[in-house]
Amino acid sequence: MIGQVVLPSSPPSVSAMLGWLVPPIPLLPVIAIGLAVWYLLAVRIVRAQGREWTWVRTASFLSGCIALAAVTGLAIDSYGYRLFSAFMFQHLTLSILVPPLLVLGAPGRLLLRSTPHRGVGRCVLIAALGALRCRASRIVLHPGFTIPVFLFSYYGLYLSDLFDSTAASVAGHVALQVFFLASGLLFILPILSTGPLPVRQSNLGRFFDIFVEMPLHVFIGVILMMAPRALTNTFANPPANWNVDPVADQAIAGALAWSYGEPVALLTTLIFAIRWRRDEESESARREADVERDDAEFASYNAFLRQLHEQQPRRVHSRNAATHED
Repeated sequence: MIGQVVLPSSPPSVSAMLGWLVPPIPLLPVIAIGLAVWYLLAVRIVRAQGREWTWVRTASFLSGCIALAAVTGLAIDSYGYRLFSAFMFQHLTLSILVPPLLVLGAPGRLLLRSTPHRGVGRCVLIAALGALRCRASRIVLHPGFTIPVFLFSYYGLYLSDLFDSTAASVAGHVALQVFFLASGLLFILPILSTGPLPVRQSNLGRFFDIFVEMPLHVFIGVILMMAPRALTNTFANPPANWNVDPVADQAIAGALAWSYGEPVALLTTLIFAIRWRRDEESESARREADVERDDAEFASYNAFLRQLHEQQPRRVHSRNAATHED
């Protein structure tokens, strides 16, 4: 036992990790279920108002909730206390896969649309907008903060003694999971969010952030695969009945870090590129509309001048005729 955790007795396998084994502190599974229930209720409210809400957003958010609940609520969570590959899979899922799925569901926009503007709903909206506009939000969503935190979640933990001192307890294990999820959300929000943000980066700046993030987990994967010994005490001595070589399992964890994030990062880049193109097309259409409006105003002004020019001789002729009659 590790605190209140009972390690699985069967050797690790895919089927064993997908088995049902309730964690001692099911914080994130409960949060995932609560988010899914709220989202479905909010979508129902929005559609009852006669407003559209795409099924793609709903599917994306619910997929993120399912992945969050599965990776922290099934037996893989218990294996993650002593198996580096299982823990790395949890880490990558929480920091790389779940955040984009949740953000693409546009929960912030859904909150603003579904919450009533009176009673308790008004207080919720005031709190949400206050949190959005506060100085702390500007800081934690700035690339100068999000990228170092994302770096720390890999290199600062696995290559120092901090991981062993934190992961040794149940509370520390859960805290690490929350940290991985939070770091991933903070990183991906400025890149993929279409809702209101305290600071909106340019498309070029967001593309640079993606470019910086992509090799981060690749390098740590190479380090783990090439290490001749176990780098952490937490995973150095798995249960004997698991028949696991800790160095070989560490290499598997490194291979996951190297390979898992690349398809997700590529898909994220593709989605961002599509949005960037749409933004450019919208901006181009807006500029063309501005030019057409300016041309119309200029033509109207020229017509007004021509009209004045044509009226001027008539006025002079009228004055001369009046003078001649006198």
